[in-house]
Amino acid sequence: MPREQGRKLVASNRKAYHDYAIIDTYEAGMVLTGTEVKSLRAGRASLVDAFGHENDGEIFLHGLHIPEYTQGTWTNHEPRRVRKLLLKRDEIHKVMGKLRDDGITLVPLSIYFQNGYAKVELGVAKGKKSYDKRQDMAERDAKREINRAVGRRAKGMG
Repeated sequence: MPREQGRKLVASNRKAYHDYAIIDTYEAGMVLTGTEVKSLRAGRASLVDAFGHENDGEIFLHGLHIPEYTQGTWTNHEPRRVRKLLLKRDEIHKVMGKLRDDGITLVPLSIYFQNGYAKVELGVAKGKKSYDKRQDMAERDAKREINRAVGRRAKGMG
């Protein structure tokens, strides 16, 4: 059977873009068991409360919930286990250097399959204050209103 091509999105963390200002993004592989891969291929995963953490020069993903595979047997995985991320050494050093700053965290933005391999997109992020969130919402509403007005104008409605 040929390897699947392209990118298939499994889960995305839309709340991360609301709660954090994303500074930089990285793509990493994950060390997974067979039943975890099968559960991901079924489109089942939750990035809520997940975060990256450095330990002994390696990056690990905590709090990622991949539910047990329904057809799995006693070999099934633990849903919220700590998973090792696969990054190149220079990428790990860059991420660790950024994580040393105050208020900076590593947040998973999405999980997807890239040419058959499970990948996670990580964002080096800084937490937003509540007034930053309100300002972003106001800008988004203003852009939406402008686009509506332009659309009405293009249709000749005003």
